[in-house]
Amino acid sequence: MDGVESIHDRLGVITDEVSSDIVAALDFAAAKGLKHVEIRTVDGRNVLALSNEEADHIRAEAERRGLYVSCIASPVFKCALDASRQVAEGDRFNQEERSVHEHFSMLERAMELGERLGTNRIRIFSFWREGEPIVRFEAEIVRQLTRAARLAEARGMLLLLENEPSCNGGFAEEVARLVRAAASPALRVLWDPGNEQYGNRPCFPDGYAAVRGMLAHVHLKDVQPDAEGKPRAVPIGSGSVPYAKQFRALQDDGYTGLFTVETHFVPKGGTAMEGTAMSLDGLFALLDQLHSETR
Repeated sequence: MDGVESIHDRLGVITDEVSSDIVAALDFAAAKGLKHVEIRTVDGRNVLALSNEEADHIRAEAERRGLYVSCIASPVFKCALDASRQVAEGDRFNQEERSVHEHFSMLERAMELGERLGTNRIRIFSFWREGEPIVRFEAEIVRQLTRAARLAEARGMLLLLENEPSCNGGFAEEVARLVRAAASPALRVLWDPGNEQYGNRPCFPDGYAAVRGMLAHVHLKDVQPDAEGKPRAVPIGSGSVPYAKQFRALQDDGYTGLFTVETHFVPKGGTAMEGTAMSLDGLFALLDQLHSETR
């Protein structure tokens, strides 16, 4: 497979998928030959709680190891669009529930931290999921996302809207529709095929077809149903996400963005670092196999 080496050159990890200790996570990433890191939580605190001095220190430590910070993996817009309505909720990653108004302040802080950490990429969401969100609330969601995109445009930032089943843009078709409606170069799709599978939707070819040409970032995780049919995290390459086909399609479509491991897998009795190492082993084996097929 042509371009497998370029995937290696664009591969990173979310640091707290390795360790809450940022130095340990950076050491791991460098030792594994990764190129970049995303910051989500540090020492049990959400990335947006970092001080300017802490952000400067993280950037310096990353660069000292030959790494760079690729994205602020923020919880922006993981909140209720309207607090008076019933919503589903998901993982806030150590962030208390706040209002939409407060989340716009959080977005401003995320952009400030991005500038300090050397990245213009901010991961965002589409508000906690409501019943039939696109049918009932699309205009409201798009209005807020468009406002956010305009703020990002003014600062040279790129917002990455992730497909997250607990949010209104839970699936590929939904996030693609929201991004198209916002019609801003500062808002693109963060494609997570594993999240699509977690929501019991086929990520490939169906999900990918919906976001093709709209994505600027890819998260990598794998999932497999347990004995009761409930999705559970497994090492990359051992689950139901057809990564070989997905990587081929991305290559064929000219995708030049980044890939970030976000495995969520922790082996029984083990650690997050061990789980991420197992996922990287599976990913590297898959990439080696794809490369050998083109020789």
